[in-house]
Formats: sequence, C-alpha cells, structure tokens
Amino acid sequence: MYYYGQEEIDALANVIRSGILFRYHEGSQCEKFESRYSNFLGVKHFSLAVSGSYALSAGLMGLNIGPGDEVIIPAHTYMATATSVLAVGAIPVIVDIDESVTISPKAIRAAIGPRTKAIIPVHMWGAACNMDEIMAIAKEFNLLVLEDSCQGVGGSYKGRKFGSIGHAGAFSFNYFKNMSCGEGGGLATNDPKVAERVRCAIDPCHYYWQGRTDSIKPFASNGARASEFMGALLNVQLDRIDGLISSMRREKKRIIAGTASLDNLGLRLSPMNSPDHDCATHVMYLLPSAESANRFVDVFPAVIAGKTGRHTYTEWDQVLQHEGAFHPILNPYNLIENRECRREYSRDMCASSLDILARTVMVPTDPLRAPEKTADIIHDISEAARIALTNAAPASANVRTSGAVDVQKYT
Repeated sequence: MYYYGQEEIDALANVIRSGILFRYHEGSQCEKFESRYSNFLGVKHFSLAVSGSYALSAGLMGLNIGPGDEVIIPAHTYMATATSVLAVGAIPVIVDIDESVTISPKAIRAAIGPRTKAIIPVHMWGAACNMDEIMAIAKEFNLLVLEDSCQGVGGSYKGRKFGSIGHAGAFSFNYFKNMSCGEGGGLATNDPKVAERVRCAIDPCHYYWQGRTDSIKPFASNGARASEFMGALLNVQLDRIDGLISSMRREKKRIIAGTASLDNLGLRLSPMNSPDHDCATHVMYLLPSAESANRFVDVFPAVIAGKTGRHTYTEWDQVLQHEGAFHPILNPYNLIENRECRREYSRDMCASSLDILARTVMVPTDPLRAPEKTADIIHDISEAARIALTNAAPASANVRTSGAVDVQKYT
C-alpha cells in the first residue's frame, strides 16, 4: 500500500453513515468493486474474499482440486500458495524458479506426473511469469492454471492483466499490496461454473442473499465474506492503481537506464518476462555470488530475495513437517487418496533456486518518490556495485540515501 488519503476517509465515513456494513444490499460497495475490477481485469467474474490466502484456496475449490491431486508451485512465493493447496486436501509439488524469480517452465514440465492436476504460477514481487510457456504446457498436459497474482495487483503480461490469463486468478489486497483495504482478496475467472463454486467457497450461505440456482450443488466451507468497508476502500484505490503502476514503471526504467553501464562490473539485471507490462515494484539485479550480494546490501539498503523468510520453501514449516491440517485425520499427507502423490521434501531439493535467490538483489520503487531521490538511488546503486564487485573498501562508499527497507514486508 502506498497511499491512503481523504478519499478513503470519506468512503469509510459514507459506509458508516449509511448504517449498512453488510455486503448484501442494493448499492453494495462490494458488488460495485467486483463489477469494476472484473472489467479492469477483462474477465467475466470476480468475487471478493477476506484475504489472498483464502482466494487461493477458493480458486482451487472452484477448479475442483482436492485429494488425489498434485499442484505444482514455485520454490519462492508467500507460503500461502502452498498452504492453500493443503487446505483443499491436495499435495503441493515444489519446483525451481528461474532467474526471473518466477516459476521455471522447464521445471514445471520436468515435474509433471500422473497425479498432476494444476499449476500455480506466482507473479512474484510483481514480476511476470512466462505465461505463454506455462499456458502452452497446461494445454499440452490438460492441466488447470490458477494464477497467484497476490503480489501483482495492477500488473500485466504482454498487455493482459495478471489473473486474467489462467483458468482463474487470485489476488490479495492486504496492507503490503499495490492496492489495499488492510486485508482482503478475491478470485477472478471467465468460467461461470468456477465462479459459482468460488462464491460458495467464500460464502456457503450466499444463496440465502442472492437466490438459489441449479448451476452447482452447494458444499460446506468456512465463511470468508468481505465487508462494505473493504469494498469502499478498494473502490477508491482502484481509481489510483493505473497511475501508481505507471509511476513505478517510469522510475524503474529510469533506474535501469541510469545503471546500465554497471554491467561491465558484473551487475546485471534479472531477466524479465514482460518488462514493459509488469508491476515494476522492484528493480532486480543478479549478482555473481551470494557474497557480492551481501556486500551490495551492506552499502545500499536493498533486499536479498533469499533472505525474505516466509517467501522461500525452506521456511514453510507446515509443508516440511507434513502438518497439513489441525487434525491428523484431515491431514492431506495422511489421506489414502494421496498415497500415490509425491509427498517428500528436503531443504536442498531446489538448490538452483536457493542459489538464484541468494544472488538476487531487489531495489524497491516508489510511485511517490521525488525525481531527485531517484537520482540519489541511481548514484547509490553505482556505489554499492563498485564496493560489491571490486576490491574497493566499504568505507569509501559515498552514499546519499538513508534508512532501511520495510523489513516487515520482506521478512
């Protein structure tokens, strides 16, 4: 989240004055946002939920993923990508990322087995996955694709909005996302059957308020309804998102242009799958070694991707310890339906990913940053690269910027 202002205050005040905080009513802020956001994405259906984590599990329910199914996920993502698979009784199969810090299409292809049912590509840190290759693989092997766009709100792949390319797309609107209502999420799809199952997953009692249909057989799930507060905030934030993303793209291009000459020292950009269309929330550099990455961030306040805690599979305790549910009878790792699924993990199983992450430095952009501050960042990246990639003494660095990155966002 980059900005809250008077517009959000007024929107919340209007909800309170209305006396109607429940989402099901004429003129609902939630319904208004769902309609507007589906148009924004270019999809037919969008349903709000309480979180991106729940949106992921609702998407899997909507796609009929469950016990006996394997779902391929990347080694680097927020752990909710993995736990959402477990929440529906399926088994996550963890595969390598590539240097774009997103899931490797080659790793997906190599991991497909007889129980593979779906893929969850994650537009990690707002960077686009290689959706052309992923969708081609999915078509070849008859797999479902649930885009995890939780960190990619407002971004696109070759002009198509994240979350609109796969069979469904999940979003998060929590405090750390490009568009925020504090907590929140939602699921996008073009398939009306999937949309109806998602609505049932989010609110199994929704037909009391919206009427019964014969489109699906209803099923039990936990309630995850959005409130009118969430809808009101998001309607305001939606008015800003294009401007914020455009501003970050401009700053990213400026930083890239200003540091292009540093490739002669060994500082090179991480490859990007859709550089002109993704969120541009970070400029990512791939350094020659973990040691040089550490030296870089000692000089300049940036983030090493491999040190972002919960975002790397080695930190997913529930997965590594096979604690997939609160009760052992419900634990997907114990279900007889999953006995033929691949259920074993090790901390070094994605060594290539760990190497890439240890060498990837992320410099955050900011849509509200003044041009002179961006110039300081370009200068300091140059100083950090000089220290990290030559024998220069750290004390010789002439750094203009100060302050640390938002540690809570990354760890």
